[in-house]
Amino acid sequence: MSEPPDLVNETTDPYQDEGVSFDLNSTLTSIVSLRTQIPEDALTASVLGTERVGHGVVIGDNGLILTIGYLITEAEEVWIVAGEGKAASGHVVGYDQETGFGLVQALQPLSLPDMTFGDDSDLNVDDRVIVAGCGGMDQTVNAYVIAKREFAGYWEYVLDEAIFTAPAHPNWGGTALIGLDGKLYGIGSLLVQHVKQAGEVEKANMLVPIGLLKPVLQDLLTYGRRNAPARPWLGMLTQEVDDHLVIAAIYDGCPAYRADLQIGDVVVGVNGESLSGLADMFRRVWSLGSAGVPVPLSVVRDGSVLEVMVHSVDRNDCLKAAKLH
Repeated sequence: MSEPPDLVNETTDPYQDEGVSFDLNSTLTSIVSLRTQIPEDALTASVLGTERVGHGVVIGDNGLILTIGYLITEAEEVWIVAGEGKAASGHVVGYDQETGFGLVQALQPLSLPDMTFGDDSDLNVDDRVIVAGCGGMDQTVNAYVIAKREFAGYWEYVLDEAIFTAPAHPNWGGTALIGLDGKLYGIGSLLVQHVKQAGEVEKANMLVPIGLLKPVLQDLLTYGRRNAPARPWLGMLTQEVDDHLVIAAIYDGCPAYRADLQIGDVVVGVNGESLSGLADMFRRVWSLGSAGVPVPLSVVRDGSVLEVMVHSVDRNDCLKAAKLH
């Protein structure tokens, strides 16, 4: 497989001569830039910052925009900028903790086309795709699907099957994963490192499959969140270090903090069961019940095993309320 260029810097559609059945330049006009302001005392301010910039995709003709949720979590101001520089204010419609998707509603007419959803189950490894941000061809990457696999994030987050593409888009947050049919197949979330079969490490993007939005879209529009019992949340950031699950950070005032867990503690068990990795740890916590359930953790500190009871909460209860609807 030949390596595609990092960025498409052409004024014409580079797929025009390959029988692709859509106009890429026109499709890119559905992608906007998002800029948000978060209060300094917000829970996520210390980790994600108070000024966030990324992308979003228009998915409704009324100015409904899909993005990655960390851009809009606890936002008190949302600004939308279209590719031609037209700006509009917006507000947060909803955020789904389980998928990581966020929705924004433009408060002024955008007059932009919406992008049609594709079926991400049709994407296969080695398929050619386009990862695009706001800004036309200069913010567009020719890429390939390099993996579809489980992903676990240190912020108590698991996807059963995320999409990974390379080469990486340098401004990945909220980018659109576009198939060669011009449809939307995912939303950009992270920059990650991918190890090739030969052991070479390359930068790649992790994207959230669009299929995960469909079951919860109406809930987000109606309630601002998933209409189901919330998962238990512990309020700590856990990283895999040499096959050990190490607590790397703890949110002040949240369950892990109140349980006197400490940075550097190594989590070795949940409810008396040993752990095989980060995703296994989170799934065992979630299997105990909904938010509010006590979570028994076994941790190693200074060579000793400690049994710690963490009283979980709904993560949304610790966040500053966005201006929903």
